[in-house]
Amino acid sequence: MHQFMNHPGASDGRRKGESIYVFIHTLMPCDEDGFDLPSDAPPPPFPERRQDDYEPYGSQATFELADFLYCKEQMSGNKIDELMEIWATHQWAQYDDDDPSPPFANAQDLYSIIDATELGDVPWQGFAVTYDGKVPDNAPSWMSSSYEVWFRDPLLVMESQIGNHDFGNEMDYAPKRVFSQTWTRQLCDLMSGDWAWNQADIIAEKPETHGAMFAPVILGSDKTTVSVATAHRNALALIGFLAIPKTDKRHQDSVEFCKFRRQLFHTSLIRILLPLKPFMTRPRVTQCGDGHFRRVIYGLGPYIADYPEQALLACIVSGWCAK
Repeated sequence: MHQFMNHPGASDGRRKGESIYVFIHTLMPCDEDGFDLPSDAPPPPFPERRQDDYEPYGSQATFELADFLYCKEQMSGNKIDELMEIWATHQWAQYDDDDPSPPFANAQDLYSIIDATELGDVPWQGFAVTYDGKVPDNAPSWMSSSYEVWFRDPLLVMESQIGNHDFGNEMDYAPKRVFSQTWTRQLCDLMSGDWAWNQADIIAEKPETHGAMFAPVILGSDKTTVSVATAHRNALALIGFLAIPKTDKRHQDSVEFCKFRRQLFHTSLIRILLPLKPFMTRPRVTQCGDGHFRRVIYGLGPYIADYPEQALLACIVSGWCAK
């Protein structure tokens, strides 16, 4: 199903007073259990957090101390341990009968409490990749090295972006087709293009996904920063740091090294994007920035990269066309 909207006037560079005709894929809001609601159902209220709720820190002062030590001063673990020991000694001297403790037992206690914080950025996690092929005598060092990859769960990153209040009234929740007053097609952004529209058509054809929201995942990487990022509308988030194997000139063009470099790149991307895979075919109920719950289907869209990385992604010889 498609909705038709007539927008008089324009805010994107067209002449004032010119009409814009927009066809939008129809979405069905749902409740938090995934059951469809009427299209005009109001969104549920966002859960509110009490102003004095500082869990898991226990108090505002303890939270501010954690922020000071970890974020502002970036104090080392050894110094935090020393500070907490001094704090404990002072407390014992002042309150020897009551046995009060310092805010944190040690640095590890501080880190554990920070990790238990529910609000904030999606946490980082990592894995290591090693070469598992045949290793000859006098093998180059890259064959025995371990390559660390750090990333954030892209599913949680996307849900954080989709559910961000700041984007609630700016996000395109459905693909659209935009036409001028003379019915000339207008390509404004990714969601006004054919790819997003066709993906939504496929979703709408299946009974189990009909009415679901299509969320494109736009990826990009830059060899100079060794990172992978994901974008949704105007939101950009860093989701990973990829490993780049190094070797000497004698081995850099060897078949084994070139193959391993490609495998490392692709294996890392597969592992990073794995949390999204189940929800490319099965909807996941997500609360959006406008307050509505919607059943969301994710899809990998364009990958933004310079030519060397395009060649690496496409597994082609340098100089060939990546298309």
